[in-house]
Amino acid sequence: MLAMSVRTPGEPLQAVKLPVPQPGEHELLVQVLACGVCRTDLHIIDGELPPRHPGMVPGHEVVGRVVAAGPGATRFAIGTRIGIPWLGGTCGHCPYCASQRENLCDTPVFTGYDRPGGFAEYAVADERYCFALPDSYDDVHAAPLLCAGLIGYRAYRLAGVSGRMRLGLYGFGAAAHIICQIAVAQGQEVHAFVRSGDEQGMRFARQLGAAWAGPSDALPPAELDAALIFAPVGALVPAALRATRKGGEVVCAGIHMSDIPAFPYSLLWGERSVRSVANLTREDGEAFFDCIARHPVTTHVQAYPLAQANEAIAALRAGAIDGAAVLLP
Repeated sequence: MLAMSVRTPGEPLQAVKLPVPQPGEHELLVQVLACGVCRTDLHIIDGELPPRHPGMVPGHEVVGRVVAAGPGATRFAIGTRIGIPWLGGTCGHCPYCASQRENLCDTPVFTGYDRPGGFAEYAVADERYCFALPDSYDDVHAAPLLCAGLIGYRAYRLAGVSGRMRLGLYGFGAAAHIICQIAVAQGQEVHAFVRSGDEQGMRFARQLGAAWAGPSDALPPAELDAALIFAPVGALVPAALRATRKGGEVVCAGIHMSDIPAFPYSLLWGERSVRSVANLTREDGEAFFDCIARHPVTTHVQAYPLAQANEAIAALRAGAIDGAAVLLP
């Protein structure tokens, strides 16, 4: 099978021929139908996240069709379309797993980082961590739901959004464009923050219902009740605190971020909170898919052939994609 592999962190992916993997206990072999390109993939490819295994195949927004099942795998029938997310396995017995916080597991397995992911024609996954996908989304439009949607929704929940609130979204990419639609559908007033000079990004945010859009170093027209930071830029933390009211929540939604610069205590004072999001739980996934059944979203995608994965990565790195990039084997 064709796969795109991280041979040397910091260098372009290499196209390689690999044997089709075989499913083990509780595992499924899926034919990959589409795989989103997430910013976490960039961190892995660029070496900002230390490599776990040489020659890793990235990709953790995988839409695939089950073609074979290993021993004990009975949850999904052959031919079923499923989604494979970032969290690919947990130990089930550490203090975090035992307290329904499997996203903090001491020995997790991550798709496209600890085990080969979806930048390939086939992938293997533990069926216990896969999701059934709604029929209302085709393959290419379902792919971004599996990380941009899931992680974005966990960040949204952790921000304590309720009633009508002013919500700031810093970094208007794949995750923010999904959460913006959910927040607007639930009556929130969304303020979108984009790269300075990104007029197209501002227009895109307003098209999706944002009440205001401006550069990330600007103050919104009114104080925010909560802010979600999707861009991996540490300098946005004090910027978001500056824009958020007393008692407000700033949630950092990425797995990697550049260093947060020093800032005066006065930005934090007033019982403002800063917290991170770590991975997801399967319960997050079920809640998210239930939410978009009630509040459907439109994922905006730009599709690339699998062999052009490096072009997709370059476009994402440059901020040249409104929405999400998706690879099609």
